[in-house]
Amino acid sequence: MTKSRLKIVVGITGGIAAYKSVGLVRALVLEGHDVDVIATDAALQFVGRPTLEAISRNPVHVGLYDDVAEVRHVALGQQADVVVIAPATANTLANIAHGNAPDLLGNTVLARRGPLVVAPAMHTEMWENPATVSNIALLRERGVVVVGPGSGPLTGDDSGAGRMAEVDEIVAAVHSVVHAEERDLAGKHILISAGGTREPIDPVRFIGNSSSGAMAAELARVALKRGASVTIVASHVEVELPSAATVVSAPTAVDMHREMLAWADKSDVVIMAAAVADYRPSTVAPSKLKKAVWGSTPRIELVQNADVLRELGSRQHDYTLVGFAAETVEDDAEFVREARRKLESKHCDILVSNRVGADRGFGDVATSVMLLRKGTDIIETSAGSKASVAASILQAIIPVPTSP
Repeated sequence: MTKSRLKIVVGITGGIAAYKSVGLVRALVLEGHDVDVIATDAALQFVGRPTLEAISRNPVHVGLYDDVAEVRHVALGQQADVVVIAPATANTLANIAHGNAPDLLGNTVLARRGPLVVAPAMHTEMWENPATVSNIALLRERGVVVVGPGSGPLTGDDSGAGRMAEVDEIVAAVHSVVHAEERDLAGKHILISAGGTREPIDPVRFIGNSSSGAMAAELARVALKRGASVTIVASHVEVELPSAATVVSAPTAVDMHREMLAWADKSDVVIMAAAVADYRPSTVAPSKLKKAVWGSTPRIELVQNADVLRELGSRQHDYTLVGFAAETVEDDAEFVREARRKLESKHCDILVSNRVGADRGFGDVATSVMLLRKGTDIIETSAGSKASVAASILQAIIPVPTSP
């Protein structure tokens, strides 16, 4: 089993985003990990050595020839459970991709036994340069986990792709990669609903929603990596679902209701991530409705669909039930109140709530979620890519067991 206290090397290179690395080191230390910082000479032009030593609670390593008797340039990499480089400049990425080791950090990367996580940070032109694109592709092929970069304001007046990922996203990636080879969920079955249902009006028209199934797909991938068997009850998804999962088709809310209830009692965890329509047309026309039939002010009579999540929570069960709630409210207090109301009314063990809109929440975009647990006032949050947030959610649902 993975140790509860990890030994983590955080490499900091020379970019303005180095100031974020102080928060990263602090977050990892507060989780109880032993963090060694390796700063390049250029990094210390942006962040002071005393700050990094105070936050990490360890001496900061800089020189390749420091502690030669202890073979420091090899030992740090050999002993690390994971090496994280944040920010990772274009130059650093190029050196790693081509096996160059001009400094202590480069030697540590080559000598490491554990996984490597990099968080690129640079100007958009550098990120999009063919050389960088090629280096990133090569690193990914070798199993290096690349977190970000995000898009937004950069140094000066620039804005675009190249912002270093936020601390929460990098921490989530560390958890995910460290536990990637864990099989602690072997023998467990996880049921996940995915996508958005479509309620037919006639053979060509339907009432639908914007859910893509992206979060459900990432949750499935994380669960599979941890050894679980996964069944996805999928409505209309716009992403590729993991091939190792069992996929059951459920195009409509009626289909989703039937399949989720059929599979739930066979599962240890049920995650209701699909967006299920609240209503459906009372009748479905057998052929395409013409304007001559509908007229200028068409009316569709709707009937209410079953509340699948509430029914899963109300019945006698042994599974852990996780619900999702998409909200458009902007007021933070109202957002929390609505989440608590749904947690109680749907009888969930955990509710994951997120804000959605035309340009956020849906599809392959960065997201942020709030998690509430039954019987507690604790609010947990996670933000970043769908993949990193999914890892955080599953970690909250089923923490990775640790050895003493």
